[in-house]
Amino acid sequence: MKRILIMILAIAATASAVRAQDKWVSLFDGKTLNGWKMAEHGKANYEVVDGAIHGVTVEGSPNSFLMTEQEFGDFELEFEVKVHDQLNSGCQIRSRGKTEADVEAEAKRTGTRPQGEGGLGRFHGPQVEIEKAPGFAGYIYGEATQYGWLSAEPRTGGKQHSLIKSGDWNKFRIVAKGAHIQTMINGTMVADLHHEEIFKTHPRGHIGLQVHGIAAGTGPFDVSWRNIRIRPL
Repeated sequence: MKRILIMILAIAATASAVRAQDKWVSLFDGKTLNGWKMAEHGKANYEVVDGAIHGVTVEGSPNSFLMTEQEFGDFELEFEVKVHDQLNSGCQIRSRGKTEADVEAEAKRTGTRPQGEGGLGRFHGPQVEIEKAPGFAGYIYGEATQYGWLSAEPRTGGKQHSLIKSGDWNKFRIVAKGAHIQTMINGTMVADLHHEEIFKTHPRGHIGLQVHGIAAGTGPFDVSWRNIRIRPL
């Protein structure tokens, strides 16, 4: 009888864990920026407008990131985004500010210690590209890392696509499991990446919403995100 009770409890615990794993969690309540904070160095303006997180460029600012307070490892992420045709943006995954160890490793690798906006605190890691069509939206870039493009298609001169609807909302889906990252835009697969090196340095981290820096005398440009949710895997 005792053995049967233990088995029942074990099955119930497993079922509960599976249900918890399958649960989607909203990262944005549509009203406030609760659960989000600014990464270091960037100066772009982020606020909630009409139920969306609205990011606006500030001239002279480096790349800016509004990041989740919580960190994530393996997950499925969905959101909708609308970006100005003249603004490059992105969604960081498994990213973090550069630590002293990161800075020292970069100095050892390059012979130069990164300073200022590129040094301590610089938000870095895998980034899912967001830009107008035709372009490379959905492919994966190594923001402030040694790799540049992680996806081979932009790096090797692959053909740009037109999945983004300019001036409109576009749905992104990102699945990150181990070294495997997949992205979809409006239901169509874009990136199917395996990258062991970036996974070794960035196995987990924050989700970050980018407002790219702009050239002097340009802007302001904006980008908005809504319906942001995540499902841990």
